[in-house]
Amino acid sequence: MFILARRRRQAAQAGGGKQPVFLTAEWRRLAMLNYEIDPAALLPYVPAGTALDDWEGRHYVSVVGLLFVDTRVWGARVPFHRDFEEINLRFYVRREVGDEVRRGVVFVKEIVPKRAVAGVARAVYGENYVAMRVGHWARSDGDGCEVGYWWGKAAGECRLRLRVEGEAGALGDGSEEEFITEHYWGYAAQRDGGTLEYEVEHPRWRVWRAREAELRCDVERVYGREFAEALGGEPASAFLAEGSPVVVRKGVRI
Repeated sequence: MFILARRRRQAAQAGGGKQPVFLTAEWRRLAMLNYEIDPAALLPYVPAGTALDDWEGRHYVSVVGLLFVDTRVWGARVPFHRDFEEINLRFYVRREVGDEVRRGVVFVKEIVPKRAVAGVARAVYGENYVAMRVGHWARSDGDGCEVGYWWGKAAGECRLRLRVEGEAGALGDGSEEEFITEHYWGYAAQRDGGTLEYEVEHPRWRVWRAREAELRCDVERVYGREFAEALGGEPASAFLAEGSPVVVRKGVRI
């Protein structure tokens, strides 16, 4: 406990007025399947103090699969919990702070294979983390690469996959890819009606736009009836982001 407390103080002193660093990791192979949705379905999930964000008048939810690599909490490696997959369902909000517009993400559900990871995230951020069986694959051939994730109580119960070709490209200003990937704040509604805000730091990613993408899942059972129609159709877009090291800072109530 003394070592963790000392690391927290050191992180706060090094942050230049920012909140101390809670978690560092690498996020890799971010497979993002994006679906248009009626904003009315999202309103019950919007945390207090934030508003729904849109891209050219369209509201999105995204099913995202990614890898956590070399994960550290308060600077410490946790044995057997450094590398793991996560599947999340998320949507997009914004919050105005003075002249600054903070574009952020709200997670409807986050699925990981580690019970301890889910428990810590629920306790620290109030996020809807659950533990299930999760896995992933990546296959390359002469024409491109396929990346996929599966999750559920039984292996392969739900899965997403996408296929990309060629080289990753830079994000275009104002593009759909930029809107989906460039969010540096997270917002979590709390049980008492408040909101926790936390900052996420990473460089601007390069992405591939998928040539093929699919989601197979009992959406109503896993995520709720309000998402079944949107996620039951074809994705409006799908990207693979190469990822990078990331920093997640301690949350604060707003």
